[in-house]
Amino acid sequence: MQARRTSPQSIAIVLGWLHRIFDATATWVSQLSWWKFFLFAALALIAGKILQDELFSGGGEEIVERSDKKPNKKEESNILIDDSGIRFNPRPKPRRGAAVVAEPAEPAESSGTAVPAPPKPPEPGADNPNEVHIALPPQIGEELSNAIEMAVNEAAEAKVTRYHKQASTWFKSFVTLLVLGLFATKALVGGKKRAEAQTQTANAAVERESMQRQLSEAKMQMMQAQVEPHFLFNTLASVEYLIQVDPPRASAMQSSLIQYLRAVLPQMRDNVVVTNLGREVDMVKAYLNLLKMRMEERLTVELQVPEQLRSAAFPPMMLQSMVENAIKHGLECKPEGGTLKIVAEVAGNKLRVIVADDGAGFGVVPSDGTGLGLPTIRERLKLLHGDKGQLQIAANSPSGVIATIEVPYQLST
Repeated sequence: MQARRTSPQSIAIVLGWLHRIFDATATWVSQLSWWKFFLFAALALIAGKILQDELFSGGGEEIVERSDKKPNKKEESNILIDDSGIRFNPRPKPRRGAAVVAEPAEPAESSGTAVPAPPKPPEPGADNPNEVHIALPPQIGEELSNAIEMAVNEAAEAKVTRYHKQASTWFKSFVTLLVLGLFATKALVGGKKRAEAQTQTANAAVERESMQRQLSEAKMQMMQAQVEPHFLFNTLASVEYLIQVDPPRASAMQSSLIQYLRAVLPQMRDNVVVTNLGREVDMVKAYLNLLKMRMEERLTVELQVPEQLRSAAFPPMMLQSMVENAIKHGLECKPEGGTLKIVAEVAGNKLRVIVADDGAGFGVVPSDGTGLGLPTIRERLKLLHGDKGQLQIAANSPSGVIATIEVPYQLST
């Protein structure tokens, strides 16, 4: 019973080893390029040819040794060749039940004991009537015996040579089948192995990209959570001041602040990667309404966003960040203020959102805001859309900055 239990285990172990060896071989072959594989195949065939010549060529003559020793004439044989000629059946086997007649012993010369005399060869036709004797001269009999011995040796050499040819053919076939098997493995299994390796590489790249995206989104969420505290404090202080001097205006500013918070807070809670352009525009409208109450006639807003583009997919907080940069670095620091223009359009298969101002421009006032920032916008666009997402910054005429975001045009889900 123990042997029966271990036998399937042994078979399973052997099959497991064979599977691992095949898998390792298939992996190695699949990693080779085709020109390297053909070079390896050529070298393997050349090495097999060299081994074939060394192992199986010219070996037959060295293995078969010719013997000059004459056959024993006294051994029983159906055919006997000696100096007297050729004998057929010279020593027939004795019949069953036949008596063996012993020859009389001859007295020994040195002692009195009797020594049996050697048996005499039977006379032709005496004991064996079927015996045929062909008398030949001694020289011819010896030459005939040597010729028969040479024929036997040549037959043995031919047999050994035939064996070497068969072994050589088997060895050549083995090397050829091995190369063909590797070729078939590379052609059939190699594609699967390469696909698995490419899948693993792609999965690793996707995982790295996902981690980078999560890091970027974490930065974005942290910046969203700040909601620019000094902006809120300034707005609340303005509301408190206007309550005393201009209650209707204070009420309008408070309504705009509530509208802004309603637009911003869901964005912070959702933590979405992509939202729609209409949601972003509504949030920016609330933000600009608050700023317009503070800057009054110094701020002019032009909004050109077609209704059909409000459902277009757009990354969250990017439009807000571009508007903040235009206000802080261009219009707020300019005594006479200026105009902020927001335009959305479709160019080809891309959604283009433009934020332009005629303010002081970048570099005049250092940044102290808490927006996403232009480097972060570029990084998020690259993670979300690759080369299809772009942020372009250019100078406006006669002054100010034009910031343009391009993303693939698609509807928000």
